[in-house]
Amino acid sequence: MHQTFEAALEINLLHANQEGAEHNREHFDQWGITCFNVMSSPGAGKTELLEKTLSALNSELKMAVIEGDMTTELDAERLRQYNVPVIAINTGRSCHLDSKMVAGGIHTFSHQYSPQDFDLIFVENVGNLVCPAEFEVGEHAKVALLSITEGEDKPLKYPIMFQEADCLLITKTDLAPYLDVDIDRIADNVRQMNPNVTIISVSAKTGEGLEAWFNWVQTQVKARLSRDEKQFTLP
Repeated sequence: MHQTFEAALEINLLHANQEGAEHNREHFDQWGITCFNVMSSPGAGKTELLEKTLSALNSELKMAVIEGDMTTELDAERLRQYNVPVIAINTGRSCHLDSKMVAGGIHTFSHQYSPQDFDLIFVENVGNLVCPAEFEVGEHAKVALLSITEGEDKPLKYPIMFQEADCLLITKTDLAPYLDVDIDRIADNVRQMNPNVTIISVSAKTGEGLEAWFNWVQTQVKARLSRDEKQFTLP
C-alpha cells in the first residue's frame, strides 16, 4: 500500500511537471527561442562549455542562460562576464531544476528583456547524473555531458540521462593519456542506451571537438528558426 501511494505521487508530480514544461515551451516557441537543457554530474564541465560557447557564438546568436545551482551564484557570475543575460535559480535542497522553477526564470527574463530578440537560451541544470533527466523544463533538446574521468560504465549504470539526451559531449578528452579509459567504449555504451544520439568528444582545454559542438548548436537553432519563419540567417 505504501509503495503504491509513493508510485502514484511520483506519477502525479511528473505529470504536473510535464504540463509546466509544455507551457514553458509554448513561451519559447512564441518568442522564436530555442532552449537547450544542459545536464551532467558535478564537475563534468557544463559551465566551462557554456563559457566557450558564449564566447564563440555571441556575434552570431543572441543568447541567454538560466543557471541552476543549489545554493550559490558562482557559475552565474562566471557566465555574466560574457555580457549575456544570466538568470540564477537556487534550488535549495532540490537536486534538479523543474518546470516551475524555470517558469520563474522565464518570468524574470521576460520582464527584464525583450524575449523575441533572443535566439537561444541555455538552461544549465544542477549537477546530478539522474534526476535532471526525469524532469523536463520546456527544452527543445537535452544536452548531456560525461567526463572521461567518470569512467566507461556510467551510461550503463545511470541510463536515463543517456537515453534522453539528444546530444552527448564526452568531455576532458585531454586527460585520456593519463587515465585507463577507452573513449570509444564510452561511446559504444552510450549507443546501447540511445542509438540515435549525437556524440561529440571535446576538450575545453585544447579546443578539440568544440567546433563540432558549435556547429551542432547553430544547426539546431537554424532549423528551429526556419520552422518558426523567424528572419535570421546564420553564416
